[in-house]
Amino acid sequence: MRPAVFLDRDGTMIEDVGYLDAIVRVAFYPWTADSIRALNRAGLAVVVVTNQSGIARGFFSEAFVEAAHRHISARLEAGGARVDAYYYCPHHPRGTVERYARPCDCRKPGRGLIEHAVADLGLDAARSFVVGDKWIDVELGRAVGARAILVRTGSGAFEETRPPAGVAADVVVDNLAAAASWILLNRQS
Repeated sequence: MRPAVFLDRDGTMIEDVGYLDAIVRVAFYPWTADSIRALNRAGLAVVVVTNQSGIARGFFSEAFVEAAHRHISARLEAGGARVDAYYYCPHHPRGTVERYARPCDCRKPGRGLIEHAVADLGLDAARSFVVGDKWIDVELGRAVGARAILVRTGSGAFEETRPPAGVAADVVVDNLAAAASWILLNRQS
């Protein structure tokens, strides 16, 4: 079983534009492809785990989310980087699309997305990292026994000033590039 880096999508890999509902709104941070390529070269699986409540709210479809992920992968591949898999939660308890309007175990900070990835890809959560711009990403890391990194991009700078009681990141860094550097320096410890 190999370790992985579980990445939040919006605010971590790409700019958070609210509900991403059009491919033309995908805006990469300039360091994203280089950071992911470095993780790939180190032999770490790179897996995106993202809440997509816009599906439950009727803002866009699962087919759109999958198309957005294909677009992201194509852009990354052009930069010599790759995401091994994408896992997303389409649910929200207050959704308007009945099929998705429910609580679930896959909505971060629930463990479901990572548990599915671990089972599907043969990953070792305890030797892995979770990187995101919200405390729910840090809580997810803690829930699965991974190390957790908060980035200041997206909502991260604001989130950093309001940590929930009892929740702490292993490190808070400026962006995904700094997170990748920290991971590469600390992956064996």
